Amino acid sequence: MEMKDETPVTAAASSSALIGPLHSPSTATTPLPGLPHVDADLFHPTRWDLLFPAQPSRHAPRILLLHGSLRERSYSRLLTEEAARILQALGAETRSFDPRDLPLPDGAPESHPQVQTLRGLAAWSEGMVWCSPERHGAMTSVLKAQIDWIPLSDGAVRPTQGKTLALMQVCGGSQSFNAVNQMRVLGRWMRMLTIPNQSSVAKAFLEFDDAGRMKPSPYLDRVVDVMEELVKFTVLTRDVSAHLVDRYSERKESAEALSRRVNQSGL
Repeated sequence: MEMKDETPVTAAASSSALIGPLHSPSTATTPLPGLPHVDADLFHPTRWDLLFPAQPSRHAPRILLLHGSLRERSYSRLLTEEAARILQALGAETRSFDPRDLPLPDGAPESHPQVQTLRGLAAWSEGMVWCSPERHGAMTSVLKAQIDWIPLSDGAVRPTQGKTLALMQVCGGSQSFNAVNQMRVLGRWMRMLTIPNQSSVAKAFLEFDDAGRMKPSPYLDRVVDVMEELVKFTVLTRDVSAHLVDRYSERKESAEALSRRVNQSGL
């Protein structure tokens, strides 16, 4: 099945990543009984009606796939392409970002075309797949640079918060989990819902045929497992992510103050 090649939306044009309203700081606080330092006006009990919508979304889950190598025969790219085929067979809509020509973070203005394409795709997506080779015991700079160009907050728009994430890595030798473990920390920092399952392909150069398709193996079976889980978690959470990640502390902040704090643009 061919991967969809659609014109990506721009970050400025997308509103799909609006994760709930940001509230202005309270001018007066009402103490919560038994919790005198908690503002009762901003303390929200769990809303069951928001966790179980009466009319759930029926459109195909939107998944963005990122890979972490620029090589002509990039095994992280081949693995994401195989994952995209599986996702499409599961009913998802997929888009992939080509990291070639993406400048280093802070090496170009945010208006750079590749930066805007990446941010637009991040805003469009409801879930992501990150796949990196393990290099010197860590994810590659190619993968990390893509995440570094996605802001935690852009005013009231939070491009990744509450979205699902699946992690995969390819290894040149024996199986390792250093890259996926590191990306799991990064996914938490980006406030994403990282699914429990993950994939690590050992000796990746042996796992793909000349046409770039993944050979039958337990590694392929695990990739199917991971994509199945990603689609399920995405469908379950996409309509309720605003409530899942709505935070008391952030309800006390203005959008401007929140953007200054989480983006740390001065560092």
